[in-house]
Amino acid sequence: MAATPPAPGPARQLAEEDQRETTRLCVETALLLMQHGTESAVVENMVRRLGLSLGVERVEAGIFANSVVLTTLSERRSMTTVRRSEDRGINMHLVTEVQRAVLSVEAGELDGAGYRTRLEGLFPFHYPRWLVSLAIGLSCACFARLAGADWAGCGVVVLASSAAMGLRQGVARLRFSPLVAFFAAAFVATSIAGLSELMGVGETPRIAAASSVLLLVPGFPLINGVSDVVKGHWSTGVARLVFATLLSAATCTGILLAISLWQLWGLL
Repeated sequence: MAATPPAPGPARQLAEEDQRETTRLCVETALLLMQHGTESAVVENMVRRLGLSLGVERVEAGIFANSVVLTTLSERRSMTTVRRSEDRGINMHLVTEVQRAVLSVEAGELDGAGYRTRLEGLFPFHYPRWLVSLAIGLSCACFARLAGADWAGCGVVVLASSAAMGLRQGVARLRFSPLVAFFAAAFVATSIAGLSELMGVGETPRIAAASSVLLLVPGFPLINGVSDVVKGHWSTGVARLVFATLLSAATCTGILLAISLWQLWGLL
């Protein structure tokens, strides 16, 4: 959906209040996209297309790790707004719905008022926590099986990964830092996998222990960070890469704490 933005057509006269509302819509769109895991280039592309479709001559956006600066220009009149951006978790359902709304404006199906109504009606879709935990456990077990784990080891992975994901979601609901959530989840997953080895469950404890923490690989921040750096959004890209590195460090700390506490040195 990140196609090349349309070239500006003949500018139509916009009243000051209309330009102000267009500026608000553009920055609110940028915030929604940034807060739910969209790369910077797509955010810029979407707000430019939205602004041009709503009648301004130009839209200039500065996308940063924790803020958005946006300016619209119409008939030599510029309006600038700055909004703080807070991470609200990756949610591609909401990102896709925002992009579809922008495309509807671009196609002439929605005006500014219709777009605002649609934007205000968007809410992140979440699957039930138990279903997400179970799906994560099964997916990690599939990786373990591909790596050569026995069936008992796969069962341990399902239990460890599901428990870790449930804990991670619970910590996130309490508004703790993601670093705390990743640390706690890594500790729980490694503890369950390691203690099962002490009880003699399965013959592939190393594979089970490694597979049970695969859910904590920060893939999205890494991918978006690399994409932002490659496309010239250095500040946002570096911030995302540093954040992904910190998440990895928190995960490793949780794993090492569990190994040290329960004397699971055979897993190394």
